[in-house]
Amino acid sequence: MNGTISAVRRHSTAAAHGIEPMDKLLAVNGKVPADIVELSYLLAEESIELVVEDSAGVKRNIVIKKALDEDLGLEFETAVFDGVRQCHNNCVFCFVEQMLPNMRKSLYERDDDYRLSFLYGNFLTLTNLQDEDYERIIKSHLSPLYVSVHATDPAIRQAMMNNRKAGEILKNIHRLIENGIRIHTQIVLCPGYNDGPVLEKTFDDLFALYPNIETMAVVPVGLTKNRAHLPKLRLFSSDEAKDVVKQVEMLQTTCRVKTGRSFIYLGDEFYLNAGLPLPPTEQYDGFPQLENGIGLSRNFLDEWAKTTLDSTYRFKGKSILLPVGEAAFKLIDPLVAAFNAEYGTCHKVVPVINHFFGNTINVTGLLTGRDILHALSAFNGYERVILPGITLNKDYLFLDDMSFGKFKEAYQGIVEVAADAASLKLLLAN
Repeated sequence: MNGTISAVRRHSTAAAHGIEPMDKLLAVNGKVPADIVELSYLLAEESIELVVEDSAGVKRNIVIKKALDEDLGLEFETAVFDGVRQCHNNCVFCFVEQMLPNMRKSLYERDDDYRLSFLYGNFLTLTNLQDEDYERIIKSHLSPLYVSVHATDPAIRQAMMNNRKAGEILKNIHRLIENGIRIHTQIVLCPGYNDGPVLEKTFDDLFALYPNIETMAVVPVGLTKNRAHLPKLRLFSSDEAKDVVKQVEMLQTTCRVKTGRSFIYLGDEFYLNAGLPLPPTEQYDGFPQLENGIGLSRNFLDEWAKTTLDSTYRFKGKSILLPVGEAAFKLIDPLVAAFNAEYGTCHKVVPVINHFFGNTINVTGLLTGRDILHALSAFNGYERVILPGITLNKDYLFLDDMSFGKFKEAYQGIVEVAADAASLKLLLAN
C-alpha cells in the first residue's frame, strides 16, 4: 500500500494536526483505503481516526472532528494506493512497446485501471475487470468511464489486442450501461485492420447505445522508429486520411440529424494529414474528448482569436523562437506570420523533426528536450524561446527525462513556457 502524502495545504485541518509531506496514511476508522475514491467515502464523517506513519516509520493515531464535507487538505503521490492495474493485452499498435530507453519512468506504465479512467479520463480495455470490479464501479457509480474499443467485431478486436477476452467488448459495455454507467469510447485506427467497413460497423454498434455511449473518438495509429520484432503497421497516406474524413463526416451528418450532436469525432491529425480544414467549433459539441487530442487545434485557434492585445504592449523589433511539432507548424506558422505583419515583430515558428522517435511522429506533445535544442541551434540572433507547455510534465521534465533547468542551461537564453494559445499570444507581445 502506498498512501504517501505528497503535499499538505497550509492552514488546512491536516496541517493543524501535524500531518506532513512524506507521511503515509495507513487507515481511516480502521479501514485501509485502496485509492482516493474509497478514501473520499471514508473521510465523509464528522469524526475520523487516522493512522499515519512518518518517514521514520513511527505510527500515530490522529482523531479529527470536522464538518461532513470538510477537505483535510491532503494530496497524494498516486491516486491508487494498492498499485495500478496493469494492461495484459499485447496490442499490435501499443505505443508503450515502441518506447525507447532512458525516458520518463511513467511512460513505460501500461495501466488498465478503471479508477484512473474515472478520475483522469485514462482509457481502459475492460479485458481485465473482475466481477468485484464491476460491482464496485456500479455501486460507487464511477461514471463516466473511458473505454478503448478499437473494433466491436469480436474476431478483429481479439486479433488487434491479442487477448481472447477482447471479443467480449459489447457484452462488457452492456453490463456497465445497463447499470447507469456512461462511457466515452476510443478507436485507434490502423490501416487494414479496423478502418473502412470495420469502422462503420463499430460506429453502428456504439451509436445504437447513445446516449449511454456519449462519444466515439477516432485517432490515428502512432508509429515510432522502434518497431523491431513488432507487427507490421503503416500510417495513413494523405489520400487515405481524406477518405477517413469523408467517411466520418457522413456519419456525423447522420448523428446530428438524429441527436443534434456529432457523436463521432476525428483526431486532428487526420485533417492535417489530409490538408483539409478543421471542423467548426460547434461540430465538437463542447470538446468532450479534448484531452485525447480531439479538437485541440480548433480550440487553439478559437482561443488565439479571442485573446486581444491592448495598446500597452510594445511589439516592434522583438524576435522569439517558437519550436513546435511538424503537424502543429502547419497550424501555428500562419498565425505568427499574421502577428508579425500586424505588429512588426520578427518571431519565427520552428518545425522540430522528431529524431528521438523517428520522423513518423510529428506531434508537439512527443518532442524531447534534445530534439528541440538541436532544432534551435540553427537559429542565431533571437532573444528568447517559448516552449509549448505540452512538452513538459508537471515536474517540468521532457519525455527524454531532461529537466527544464538543464534545457535553460543548454540554451543559454531566455526560455519561457506557454500553456495555451492565450498565454502564447501574450508572451509574443511582451
